Amino acid sequence: MRVLVAVKATPQSERGEMPESGEFDEMGKFNDELIAAGVMLDGAGLKASREGKRLTFKGRQAVIMDGPFTETKELIAGFWIWQVKDLDEAMQWASRAPMPDGATLEVRPFFEPEDFAGLVSPELIAQEQGWREDQARRAPKPA
Repeated sequence: MRVLVAVKATPQSERGEMPESGEFDEMGKFNDELIAAGVMLDGAGLKASREGKRLTFKGRQAVIMDGPFTETKELIAGFWIWQVKDLDEAMQWASRAPMPDGATLEVRPFFEPEDFAGLVSPELIAQEQGWREDQARRAPKPA
């Protein structure tokens, strides 16, 4: 199962404050463990919302709003995408993440093509699986 691990924003991350070098080192070691275990598929930190934009759709028209955005608790500051056996394994890894005091991680499973069995045609499920395989083939290979 694939899961998204969203690192929720904090007032510090929204101010653009960077972690201290020791925190970078700790996170690097944790990411190395995730990669060595075959868990981490992707991950990155995100810049503060003041550097982003938000689109809200009104009918077919997109209304664009420049950051920063209010409600820090609703923003994310980074993410991982993990491949795990189940949600329990994801929670075990997440509980070991070297996060600062007060940080919040949100772990959510992705829909997989098989989740739509009985709702859509087998052809649509095969199309989704084909897209995933094509994405995997085209993904840059680690150096």
